[in-house]
Amino acid sequence: MSNLPNCPKCNSEYTYEDGSLFVCPECAYEWNADMQENDNEDVLVVKDSNGNILNDGDSVTIIKDLKVKGASSALKKGTKVKNIRLVDGDHNIDCKIEGFGAMQLKSEFVKKI
Repeated sequence: MSNLPNCPKCNSEYTYEDGSLFVCPECAYEWNADMQENDNEDVLVVKDSNGNILNDGDSVTIIKDLKVKGASSALKKGTKVKNIRLVDGDHNIDCKIEGFGAMQLKSEFVKKI
């Protein structure tokens, strides 16, 4: 038998090689053969509506009017949001919007400035 490493994510022993990658059939995790052990942490990658990668502290613009529950008005298209913070979840952007306060937005409704 070959001496393949266990999956770094779920520790499964049923890994296989696919070209230059190792693949785990149990959790579908793929990693490079020369990947370091401490590099296997999941990295949160959030993309805007145009496919640009967003980072903490970026500024974005809202691309469509968004209704806000409990508010008398909507967030208007073109509203600029500064200093965003990325979080894990359905609404993956935490921010403060002038006139509204703390909000959570979906990245599909913003574009990077």
